[in-house]
Amino acid sequence: MWQLFQFPLCPFSRKVRLLLGEKGIGYDLVRESPWEMRDEFLDLNPAGTTPVVVDQEKGVTLIDSQAICEYFEETVEKFPLISGTAAGRAEVRRLTAFFDQNFYGDVVGPLLHERMKKRLIERVSPDARVLREAMRRANVHMDYMDYLLDHRSWMAGGTLSLADIAAAAHLSVADYLGGIDWAGHEPVKRWYAGFKSRPSFRPLLSERMEVITPPTHYEKPDF
Repeated sequence: MWQLFQFPLCPFSRKVRLLLGEKGIGYDLVRESPWEMRDEFLDLNPAGTTPVVVDQEKGVTLIDSQAICEYFEETVEKFPLISGTAAGRAEVRRLTAFFDQNFYGDVVGPLLHERMKKRLIERVSPDARVLREAMRRANVHMDYMDYLLDHRSWMAGGTLSLADIAAAAHLSVADYLGGIDWAGHEPVKRWYAGFKSRPSFRPLLSERMEVITPPTHYEKPDF
């Protein structure tokens, strides 16, 4: 059985969980707070980041969400998430990188630092200026997502792909932290409402990070 080392608001762990759920792969969750720098966890991943996926019986340790997703995409045929033509697969990977790098760097990373790490670890108040800028950038990125969904059924084309999973993972964390203004983004809102109803997504919506409460709409598929 696979073990997934993660914490509830790690968007990269959510990305892996959604892929595993869509492919029907069983796993056990192991709560890991990477800022604690546990020796046992650093033995698995000296970089000290989540997610890490381990199968002790097979002696396999996988690190980095994209590497983990590519591993299961290559080894499990069920529900392919990087498929289609070479150009189509390139588009899936491009948009996955966009969410993992741009959306995370501009929106999710700052929100996590200000509304989670400062509260749980540093015990200081968030910087309102940083929060406003993260929300402004979220709005810009969601304009682009609206554009994509106006021209496609899913983020990267006609079928659900890893790009959608990455987008949903990062957007869900930003939404949990109150960083998303849904007004004026009906295409993304409809797409996300549908994603929230998927069986792979429901377990994520029921989880909570200690002392941090999400908005009242967070769990509702129709919001």
